[in-house]
Amino acid sequence: MNENQQHWDKVYSEKPPTEVSWYEPMPEISLNLIDECKPAKDASIIDIGGGDSFLAEFLVSKGYEDVTVVDISQNAIERAKERMCEKADQVTWIVADAAEFKPDKKFDLWHDRAAFHFLTDKVQQENYLNTLFEAVKPGGFVIMSTFSDKGPETCSGLKVQRYSVGEMQKLFEEEFNVLSGKTVDHTTPSGDTQNFTVCSFQRKE
Repeated sequence: MNENQQHWDKVYSEKPPTEVSWYEPMPEISLNLIDECKPAKDASIIDIGGGDSFLAEFLVSKGYEDVTVVDISQNAIERAKERMCEKADQVTWIVADAAEFKPDKKFDLWHDRAAFHFLTDKVQQENYLNTLFEAVKPGGFVIMSTFSDKGPETCSGLKVQRYSVGEMQKLFEEEFNVLSGKTVDHTTPSGDTQNFTVCSFQRKE
């Protein structure tokens, strides 16, 4: 287990789901963007850094049949499995560092809310993006949410890499068409406001 895994396992062992800063009982923005992509119910959807977020649960409830969740923390995944009970069996769970993860299949939709911005090293960022570019099918979709250039500089004791809408779109412009880009405020359980950059893209055919 590397230091990052130890860090996140500690976070998830010490804080209940409703107290982590990224908690949202209804992942409305992500679900709306996924709906706009109109994936088929058998589309392969991957949630990077999904941990014990509620997105996979909502996707399964909506009838999506091929949902994968990747998270660095075993504790986060175990928490999600416990909460989802038998529905958890409908999800593929993978414990992996987003900077090093290599999927064994391709996906119709890649979703990442607040994982990519923890990769502050250029090599990590390039590894992640190269993996994404290889893993998303032609015509497939990407939804990325990171702290914006006006967002926090740290989260859970770690530095983050912030992105403006333009900076995020520039990372994808060669291989993807831009579908949307905006900044949104997220209110944490403690009442703080965090500004996010949220963008969606479609892989060029």
